[in-house]
Amino acid sequence: MAIILGVDPGSRITGYGIVRTEGRHIHYLDSGCIRLGEKPLAERLQIIFHSLATLIGEYRPQEFAIEQVFMARNPDSALKLGQARGAAIVSAANSGLPVSEYSARQVKQAVVGKGGADKSQVQHMVQVLLGLSRKPQADAADALAIAMCHAHMSQSLIRVAASAGPSGAAPARGRVRGGRIR
Repeated sequence: MAIILGVDPGSRITGYGIVRTEGRHIHYLDSGCIRLGEKPLAERLQIIFHSLATLIGEYRPQEFAIEQVFMARNPDSALKLGQARGAAIVSAANSGLPVSEYSARQVKQAVVGKGGADKSQVQHMVQVLLGLSRKPQADAADALAIAMCHAHMSQSLIRVAASAGPSGAAPARGRVRGGRIR
């Protein structure tokens, strides 16, 4: 069993999603948005740091997953996004959590089944896969999707490690099909 905190960083809105894994099952615990408004950037970064530290203290996750930065058209926006990511990562690292990073394409592939999915498809699949009564807000859905992607990637690594022989190599019977070892 592991609790995973997923974060979709943003300089105006930072989404968070918290799930618990039990074997291959993923259970919803909490999600939401840290709304930062029009405050000066330094204050927004401080809010991200402290809000995530509070969530970490409350839920005691064992793992932290965050979306990788992507190249934006506006360099100023990309820099602010990078700083928001930094505040989130330092909050996790301060609490001793291992930090895993995933591209938007990896997250969408893991949750929707195609890397080019749009936000509404991610919201829908998060709602369905977690059995939620309604769609979470877009940034919270993205954060939950990041946590779910991490859970799937961790399970895949566990299965590969378990199927490896004593030398650490995959057994001869394993075949890669559709990007998965079978």
